[in-house]
Amino acid sequence: MLIPQYITKRISAWIMLLGLGALLALVAELPYGGWLQIPILSIVWWRLRLEVPETAKRYFGLGLTFGIGYFLVGLWWLYISMHDVGGMNPILSGVAVLLLSLYMAMYFSAATFTIRYCKQSRIAGLLLAASWVVMEYLRGYIFTGFPWMGLAENQFNGPFALIAPIFGGLACTFLVVWTSWEILALRVRPFTSIITIFATIALTQLAGQGSYTKPFGEPISVRLIQGNFEQSLKFNPQAISQQIDFYVSEIQKQAADLIIIPETAFPWPQNNLPYGLLNYLQNYSNTSLSNLLLGLVGEARGDQEMQYTNRAIGLSPNTQPYQYDKVHLVPFGEFIPPGFHWFIKAFNVPLSDFARGSFDQKPFRIERKNQASVNATITICYEDVFGDELALRIRRSQEPVHLLINMTNLAWFGESQAPTQQLRLSQLRSLETGLPAIRATNTGITAVLGSDGKVIQTLPEFTQATLTVTIQPYSGQTPYVRWGNLPILSLSAALLIWGLIRHRRF
Repeated sequence: MLIPQYITKRISAWIMLLGLGALLALVAELPYGGWLQIPILSIVWWRLRLEVPETAKRYFGLGLTFGIGYFLVGLWWLYISMHDVGGMNPILSGVAVLLLSLYMAMYFSAATFTIRYCKQSRIAGLLLAASWVVMEYLRGYIFTGFPWMGLAENQFNGPFALIAPIFGGLACTFLVVWTSWEILALRVRPFTSIITIFATIALTQLAGQGSYTKPFGEPISVRLIQGNFEQSLKFNPQAISQQIDFYVSEIQKQAADLIIIPETAFPWPQNNLPYGLLNYLQNYSNTSLSNLLLGLVGEARGDQEMQYTNRAIGLSPNTQPYQYDKVHLVPFGEFIPPGFHWFIKAFNVPLSDFARGSFDQKPFRIERKNQASVNATITICYEDVFGDELALRIRRSQEPVHLLINMTNLAWFGESQAPTQQLRLSQLRSLETGLPAIRATNTGITAVLGSDGKVIQTLPEFTQATLTVTIQPYSGQTPYVRWGNLPILSLSAALLIWGLIRHRRF
């Protein structure tokens, strides 16, 4: 009887952690998801503490199981893009999502090793939070990075979002993990832990009362055109022509300070667009005094051949066209990493291989008659996942930035939680930078956000409509824009060094 019970006990640990990971991802979509994730993490730490006597291999496997449950639920929409839209083999698509989840989970599991080696330390919660921050940072950089589904963006519906303008999203992550550990410590030192939890939340709310940016000039009028075109029509020339005609017609219906169409709304390469189209739209910009921002496929001359780019073209009254080429490309979605071309050819996987834009591209200048121009930093698709890169671009810009604009096409991911996930990311970026944001999408969520990240107005998903709204530009820089992740990474590194010294001493 002892052997079956032992085996059952071990299997139940795997199932429980897999379920907790899935639950952690599911509650992120709820109105108070950022709050709910904290007690769930406390249960995870409790379960992992029970496994401390076990081998390092089993401990790593249990942490990996928790991460796999989390990322499989959070990233399942990638299957839609690969299989339903991209035409990849269903088994291969499923395996790809599983392997990506496994890779992402490795960072989670590595961070939890702090529990194994510092279980009895009074600063175990701080060390766990520090290691989690370091792992999240590395997840955003290694192999070009994929920091999607971090704990920070969920804090927009949680207690710690207001620290983001000062120390960024990683600071939110630090406080989430530390607070969840303090909840676990209530059994051992209830008074100290209660004081710690309430003081941390109170100080965060107090710190969030500061204002680091201020309104700049008069509000601008904006029109965001949501075409709602299926991605499966991208290889249909007649459908593409109808899509281009729709956007051109909608652009001309009403003038505005700024009119935006989504990422690759003109899905043909720039030189293959209908003859004279961009000149025609430039003339409309001149006569209507409207600034236009157009998503299309750009072309750039490489070392040996012409390469394509994911491009935004800006047309302003009586000025030269503006051009922004996407910098941070999606691995396997927009470029093929070195060493993987053989795999793509062997399995006939339909993937793009775009050229990368330069990092120091100027902001888009929105011209206004008899008023100061407004400068907007452009991001395309998942570039707004990388908060530190956006902060660096704003910090290094020779012209002040007053507005964030994200152009995206989430038709790749069907009716999934991907649009709401990216909306939360955009909200965190606005909060970190203190700047309002515009999201122009094909299928949704098209939205306008205030400088505090709160949604001002949106369009319903999967509808063909235009959002007409005014938005107030802001000027100035938050502490996070000035410092980036340096403070929170320095704190985390110092804590881990201190913890290592204490561990070796005792």
